[in-house]
Amino acid sequence: MAGKTVTRLDLAEAVAREGSVSKQQSIKLLDDVLNAMMAALVEEGEIKISGFATWTVRSKKARVGRNPRTGEERPITARKVIGFRPSPQVKVRVASGNKA
Repeated sequence: MAGKTVTRLDLAEAVAREGSVSKQQSIKLLDDVLNAMMAALVEEGEIKISGFATWTVRSKKARVGRNPRTGEERPITARKVIGFRPSPQVKVRVASGNKA
């Protein structure tokens, strides 16, 4: 899959292929999982899946930014951002190129 973006449909097809569910059921399952994850981020501010990753919501303060090309200063509003931190196991597998 080098150079290819993995989509929600690709993941659902992989679930259907590996599991004993239909493609429609795997799409519904994947959507349910993703919706539960989004709800947990909004409500709790953190999701931790052991052996995979941690997602956290952080608040960033308002600040003044600068356009690097023109040097023009502009205000950047306060906002919430999502951080992603892969587990050590994921880091090792990605670094080694081990798909299994």
